[in-house]
Amino acid sequence: MFVVSLTYKVELTEVEKHIDAHISYLEEQFESGIFLASGRKVPRTGGILFAQAENREELDAILREDPFFEADVADYEITEFVPTKTAKGLEVLKDFI
Repeated sequence: MFVVSLTYKVELTEVEKHIDAHISYLEEQFESGIFLASGRKVPRTGGILFAQAENREELDAILREDPFFEADVADYEITEFVPTKTAKGLEVLKDFI
């Protein structure tokens, strides 16, 4: 499993120009089962994604399709982790190891 932290590197007005395409991209990745959760950072300086992929190379290829990546409006920091303990109701996260 991966945690992807996006940090905007341009003004929010520039990010907003690509938001509709980014949302469509997110929807595609949720439908494919790659993305498990996503949301904005507070304050709104970027976003966070929870993703599951076979390996880092596969995830990198998927992230390169993000309109935010293509427009060069965000930096991506990726952390891989193995969920070994979860709260009740989130046990399914351990299935991704």
